[in-house]
Amino acid sequence: MCDTIVVVNPDGVLFGKNSDRDANEAQFPEWHAAADHPGDTVVRCTHMEIPQVDHTYATLISRPFWMWGAEIGTNEHGVTIGNEAVFTKEPYAKNGLTGMDLLRLALERASDREEAVGVIVDLLERYGQGGGCGFEKPSFTYHNSFIIADPGGAVVLETAGKRWATEEVVAGVRTISNGLTIPGFADEYRDRLRSRVSACDVRTALTARGASGASDAMALMAVLRSHGQTRWPDYNPINGTLGMPCMHGGGLVASSSSTAGWVSDLASPTHWITASSAQCLSLFKPVRVAEPVELGSVPEGDADPASLWWRHERMARRVMQDPETLAALFLPERDDAEREWLADPPTGQEAFDRGSKLLDEWSARVDAAATERDVRPWYARRYWSKRAVPA
Repeated sequence: MCDTIVVVNPDGVLFGKNSDRDANEAQFPEWHAAADHPGDTVVRCTHMEIPQVDHTYATLISRPFWMWGAEIGTNEHGVTIGNEAVFTKEPYAKNGLTGMDLLRLALERASDREEAVGVIVDLLERYGQGGGCGFEKPSFTYHNSFIIADPGGAVVLETAGKRWATEEVVAGVRTISNGLTIPGFADEYRDRLRSRVSACDVRTALTARGASGASDAMALMAVLRSHGQTRWPDYNPINGTLGMPCMHGGGLVASSSSTAGWVSDLASPTHWITASSAQCLSLFKPVRVAEPVELGSVPEGDADPASLWWRHERMARRVMQDPETLAALFLPERDDAEREWLADPPTGQEAFDRGSKLLDEWSARVDAAATERDVRPWYARRYWSKRAVPA
C-alpha cells in the first residue's frame, strides 16, 4: 500500500511517494547509466522476458530487492514516476508485467510524461499486467495506477487489467493511493471492498490536505511522515496503520510498512531519498541521476548489519516501541541537517556519508536509552515479534 503526490504550480513540479510494502522487504536505490543495445536483446523483467529497445535512458530507481522493476524512479530527462497497487473488478493474470516493471520500463524508454504514458499503455496492451507482487505472500497480485511527472506537468494513469484511463494534472495537488480515482473509470472498475480495507480514501484525503499549498520539498517530506491525526501511530487491529501515509504495520488482517521515501523538485532537478523505512524517523538525502552514490552492502530479506537499510531498520524498530521518548533523542538533529541541505544541497555521496555517521550516533543513543517499555497495542507487538531483527 502506498501514496503518491504531485504538486503542479507556476514555479515547477513537486513529486513525493512513500513505498509501503512488507516489513522485511528491503528496498534500495540503484543508478543505471544510459545504454545502447543490439537488436536481438531481451530484457528479463520480474516474471517474463520482453524485447529490449535500441537505447535506454539513464535512471535512478528505488527497487524492492527481489524484483526487477521499481516502486519509484526518475530518469535523465526528469521523468519521475510512482506506482500504486489498485484493486479492480477485472481478472488478475497469473503472469505478465508487474506495475513496478512497467514503471522502470517507462523510465528507460521515455523522454517526457506523454511518451511515458504511451510506453506503459503499449506494454500493458501487448503483454498485460500480472504475476505475484508480494514478498511475504508471493501470490499476492493487483493492478496499478501511476503518477507520471516531468518538469512541465503530470498525468495520472489508472489501469484495470488491460483497460486504462488518464487524467492531466493542470495545476494544484493530485494524490493517488490504493483505489481507482478517475471519474467514470473508477465507478466502473473499482473493487470497493478491497479498496476500503486498504484505507485508500482516508490517505488520499490526508495527503491532498497536507500537500495543499506545498512550495518546497520539505513540505512533501512532512506529508510522507504523517500519521494522520496523531503524532505517532494509532494502530487499528484490522489493518494496522493503513490509514496513515507513514505506515508501521501492526494489523491482524492487513498490514504494510513504509519501506522507502522519495521527494523530487523537478525544477532543479534534485531528488530527496531516504533509502530506509519509517520516513518519520528517516533522513532525506539529496541525489541526482548523473551522480551515482556508493551505498555499500545491498540489503535483502534477512537482517544485514552491513547494509544501510537494515542498520536503520534495527534502530527504527526499537524507537517505535516508545517513539515519544526515543525519537526525541535525534529528530531535532535530523531536521537541522535537512534544512541545511535544502538551503545548500551537498553531493549525494557527501549526504549519504554524513547520514551514515549520524545513523551510528543516533543508534547508540537509542540503545543506551531504550528499556523494555513498549507502548504499542498487543496485536502490533505480536505482528513485529514475528518479524524480529537480530540485536
